[in-house]
Amino acid sequence: MNVYTTDKIRNVVLLGHGGCGKTSLAEAMAYLAGITSRMGKVSDGNTISDFGKEEQKRQISISMTSIPMEWEGCKINILDTPGFFDFTGEVEEAMSVADAAIIVISGKSGIEVGTEKAWDLCEKYNIPRMIYVADMDIDDVSYRQVVQDLVEKYGKKIAPFNLPIRENEKFVGYVNVIQEKGFRWENKEAIETEVPEYSKENLSLYRDTLMEAVAETSEEFMDRYFGGDTFSEAEIRAALRSNVCDGTIVPVEMGSNILCQGVYTLMDDIVKYMPSPENRKMAGINMNTNEIFEANFDFSKPKTAFVFKTMIDPFIGKYSMIKVRSGVIKTDDTLYDSNKDIEMKIGKLYILQGNKPTEVPELHAGDLGALQKSEAATGDTLSTKANPVQYAKMDISNPYTSMRYHPQNKADIDKIAQSLAKIAAEDPTIKVVNDSENRQTLIYGMGDLHLEVVASKLLNEYKVGVDLTKPKVAFRETIRKNSDVEYKYKKQTGGHGQYGHVKMKFEPSGDVSQPYVFDQVVVGGAVPKNFFPAVEKGIAESVLRGPLAAYPVVGVKATLYDGSYHPVDSSEMAFKVAAAQAFKKGFMEAGPVLLEPIATLKVTVPDSYTGDVMGDLNKRRGRVLGMNPVSGGKTQVEADVPMMELYGYCTQLRSMTGGSGVYEYEFARYEQAPSDIQEKEVAARAEKVAANNVED
Repeated sequence: MNVYTTDKIRNVVLLGHGGCGKTSLAEAMAYLAGITSRMGKVSDGNTISDFGKEEQKRQISISMTSIPMEWEGCKINILDTPGFFDFTGEVEEAMSVADAAIIVISGKSGIEVGTEKAWDLCEKYNIPRMIYVADMDIDDVSYRQVVQDLVEKYGKKIAPFNLPIRENEKFVGYVNVIQEKGFRWENKEAIETEVPEYSKENLSLYRDTLMEAVAETSEEFMDRYFGGDTFSEAEIRAALRSNVCDGTIVPVEMGSNILCQGVYTLMDDIVKYMPSPENRKMAGINMNTNEIFEANFDFSKPKTAFVFKTMIDPFIGKYSMIKVRSGVIKTDDTLYDSNKDIEMKIGKLYILQGNKPTEVPELHAGDLGALQKSEAATGDTLSTKANPVQYAKMDISNPYTSMRYHPQNKADIDKIAQSLAKIAAEDPTIKVVNDSENRQTLIYGMGDLHLEVVASKLLNEYKVGVDLTKPKVAFRETIRKNSDVEYKYKKQTGGHGQYGHVKMKFEPSGDVSQPYVFDQVVVGGAVPKNFFPAVEKGIAESVLRGPLAAYPVVGVKATLYDGSYHPVDSSEMAFKVAAAQAFKKGFMEAGPVLLEPIATLKVTVPDSYTGDVMGDLNKRRGRVLGMNPVSGGKTQVEADVPMMELYGYCTQLRSMTGGSGVYEYEFARYEQAPSDIQEKEVAARAEKVAANNVED
């Protein structure tokens, strides 16, 4: 592939609901650009972008894929992203480097939740967008209805650039609104034809919308428009490019991916109307001077690049995908990773078409490429030692769905840990957490499907099996009353015996952030001072697993006030055992209770779903704290909910809201568990203790 300068590059992300046709559109584009000699199909598992085994098996996109292609003297870097909400991290990685977006809508399904989320993302990242309506070859698809729905939702900025021509219920051509001409497809060529009578009314409407938008670009145009003057095609196109780039107009186009119709026009319009990186601002911090470094995709400035994705393929190895943000990066350059404080020679430069690497001699500012076997991680900044720069990290969603994993084969523990580290390096929304308190290892992801895919990848790509189960909840134990106990540990063996005798009081300390408070008020040397540390050690070890249900103990005050000792047989060991036994007895006599973790949950949903969400939270023993309106006709419901009730919440929320609801939570505090929950938990733990299997 040729080397392209910044003004000839278009970085375009494909967004939309799952199954709307993004991957088949990317396939049609690749076919037209000459990358493939025949179009692959998602159902056949032979598309460029869905090259992973999991993607082919499930027939959905799981990872973001880059497909660079040459078109009309320009390079279009297409970023195909997953539409399923579990893989939103991949979309966010693509958004961090995209300069424009195409929101794909299935003409059959119309505007879906994924369409709205795609639009919101474009607003958040402030990038221009086009809308492409796919599935126009299906005879009952109404393009007019989709456009009408878009206008109702997003207002006058929606501007159709073309209209379909149908004959005998077949999609045979289109009307170009700018040129006011009709075109028919004949042997893959678009031949000019008459505008059908039934299209003239809509053509007039859509044309007026465009002309209004063009008139608003300058006062001169506005005067001409009101004077009844017409604009030339060149003037219209120049004004529209300006409007599309600043987001005041969102073009709507349509076609059929399977028949590869309408895609040619779309690619032409990407080159004509979408911005190149040189029009976008980009700034970082110079680490030497602490001043702002205005990169702005300027090829004449010092070299800098941003690592936006890591790809680890068992067959082709590790690639770090980069976007050059200034300068020109060449083969064998030495770059500095400011995040890791290391210099590295980058060796060869590649572009990735799916998982197929192609070597290139250099990459100009604004271009996307890949480095092989680089030590850089996703989110790192690469620059030069003389001009070290740091860019802001990407905005990646936090995972809140967790599952506990058990190795199917104990011998695979290390291999599983290494494999999960590779998966997490590829996907920053996967987190592995070692919960040592509860003796469990958790995998966090964006949803149940996400975690299911991780387990499947481990098995099929890394050849290690794991079982995913419900995580244990981190309960705590404490006391509500006071107790006064004594315990005498006396053991006679041959030679020295063991003797330790303590009298202790136990009471709530009032501070559940600390496991215990130890105090002693011994008088007259009943227990010598040198045994006090041993008594405290007995308490310290006992609070790790409480007597009630083997959970950690919090908020207990233990006071040693009396006891006795034997000048020969007493030892630290004896007093430690005596204190531990006294603790067990005293704790159970002091009104022991289980504390459960409470989370503060924030759920953001469209207003129409707030009733359903509140009803569901009540079932989960939640206490609603407040409701706050947020932009876009949504409400954020804030509630305190027991952590044990949040298991499976992601699936339930998506089911209730059609996928439009999002949530986040954080641990707030511990509260006493209701008696029925406590009884159930104590009984369950007792069974495990009886089976000598409490660790599991």
